[in-house]
Amino acid sequence: MIPVQPSAQNPAHPRQQQQPVDGKALRQVCGTFATGVTVITTGGPGSYAATTVNSFTSVSLEPPMVLFCLHRQSRLRPVLLESGGFTVNFLTRQQEPLAWAFAGRESANIEDVPHHRSPQGPPVLSEALAFLSCRLTEEYDGGDHSIVLGEVVGLGAPGQDADPLIFYRGSMRALEERLTGAPRR
Repeated sequence: MIPVQPSAQNPAHPRQQQQPVDGKALRQVCGTFATGVTVITTGGPGSYAATTVNSFTSVSLEPPMVLFCLHRQSRLRPVLLESGGFTVNFLTRQQEPLAWAFAGRESANIEDVPHHRSPQGPPVLSEALAFLSCRLTEEYDGGDHSIVLGEVVGLGAPGQDADPLIFYRGSMRALEERLTGAPRR
């Protein structure tokens, strides 16, 4: 059980210092929010880089924008900043080993994974559920992470009939039920 961490802030003195939230507790609580699993790829021949990310979201349809969060010390960051573009690869349930391979500090080699280059340059994982090719537009401070914003310039869903890979409570999982299109009661 996660201990409740009440705010120590006094309503009469809203600017009074409060105790910081414990990082482990924050990770546990945020882990109860199920997310999709992506691999972000970037770079060009000889300088490809990839990392597993579950902090991805759509931002805007007009213009088409997405974001993800990346640790400031990530091996992907310098390659991303140099290339100016990235691909968000949405993973299938069958790609769980791939997700773990790109999640560690010592990552898998993109050259060992079936992929092709997008028209924009960054690699696309050939067996992905779907992908978004993006032009890097902004990078914002997010504490120990960077918030990376990109404009979507290409997309595809070659594996759209496969089951997605999700991350929940520290584990990779599959959806328990397939969506049938029937209304819920």
